[in-house]
Amino acid sequence: MRNFEKWQGCGNDFVIIDVRGNGLIDSAEKISSLCDRHFGIGADGVIYVLNSDAAEVRMRIFNADGSEAEMCGNGIRCFAKFVLRGTDKKILNVETGAGILTVNLRGELVEVDMGEPILAADKIPVTGYGKNKIIGEPLNVDENFKMTCVSMGNPHCVIFVDDVNKIDLPTIGPKIERHEIFPRKVNAEFVQVIGKNKLRMRVWERGSGITYACGTGACATAVAANLNALADKSVEVVLDGGTLKIDWRNDNHIYMTGAADKVFDGKF
Repeated sequence: MRNFEKWQGCGNDFVIIDVRGNGLIDSAEKISSLCDRHFGIGADGVIYVLNSDAAEVRMRIFNADGSEAEMCGNGIRCFAKFVLRGTDKKILNVETGAGILTVNLRGELVEVDMGEPILAADKIPVTGYGKNKIIGEPLNVDENFKMTCVSMGNPHCVIFVDDVNKIDLPTIGPKIERHEIFPRKVNAEFVQVIGKNKLRMRVWERGSGITYACGTGACATAVAANLNALADKSVEVVLDGGTLKIDWRNDNHIYMTGAADKVFDGKF
């Protein structure tokens, strides 16, 4: 039997397993079964807590289909609260697949320095654009969209629409995720401007499908909104599961602030 805890950030939920004692990572099939909402624990992904030679601790995050993601914004907030509880520490340096990130507990909320956005197409990656930025470029998937692409350590395709509720996300999401121009697949965000510096976002996450929230996606959305002159550099992103505050600061880093809460614990 192994211990786990279930955590959520803005409704984006995770099984967290501390393997600092043995480093045991489950198979893709096992991870997928843990995430199954009918026959397993139920989650958008599984997060493992590991020892690190580069930072205080290491986080590995796997999607509901068992594939590994480089990073997860909502996940790292849950991860930091999990690791720091019972201590007086407020700051944690975490090794992730997107580099070492700094997390700061601010009362009940968690602020994460998500690093610098990556805008060069070949680094996101998106094929066919060289090293250029992709801002408002055409994308035809069932209908004509305009995409802005950003990497926050993982790839995002942000599309601004008049009404996010009219988007058939279960149909269009997987088609964008697996589009041939995204060699590592992509997270797809549909975004509506609902107020001054206030954005409404729905997301299809690579490897997990529709989720209540995506932290890296909210960061990419904030960057895309600014690049398209739709918002300033400090915005609120309203997700299906809650709201995140995103700041693109003068050091060119993106700072994400939001909640993270334990749901329950158990054994499997």
